[in-house]
Amino acid sequence: MKKVLLLPALSLALGSCAMMYAPMTYSLAKQPAGGALNSSGNVTVKRDGMTVMTSAMVSGLAPNTYYVAHYHNQGTASTDPCSSGGAPIMSSKIVGQSDAMGMLTLSGSVAASDVMSATYFNIHTASDAAGTPADAGVSCTSVKM
Repeated sequence: MKKVLLLPALSLALGSCAMMYAPMTYSLAKQPAGGALNSSGNVTVKRDGMTVMTSAMVSGLAPNTYYVAHYHNQGTASTDPCSSGGAPIMSSKIVGQSDAMGMLTLSGSVAASDVMSATYFNIHTASDAAGTPADAGVSCTSVKM
């Protein structure tokens, strides 16, 4: 009597259910209304079928300062996403503190369904460690989910 082991085929079939998308990297630039800071950096967005994982590295920020980042929906003030004044998607909030050189590294994840309508990713100065935004933003990039 032959015994057939189907576990590898089953795990291959289950593993293919989670669709992976190619990571997207966006260049951050100074927020149009963001004041005097000349920040720059990159945001990398990785998405599977259920989750969006975001990581950002930004330089040129104020040293030892809290920042908060999140995705935004398109606003009506402008056709340029970063100038549009769109509503933040608060479930995508990521808080971090810049180092002594003004370098900030952020990472977080959010349900893909929460951010599918996002048109930009914005980083604000935060007034506290909880990530309360203190300005309209210091660095921004448009995104496509």
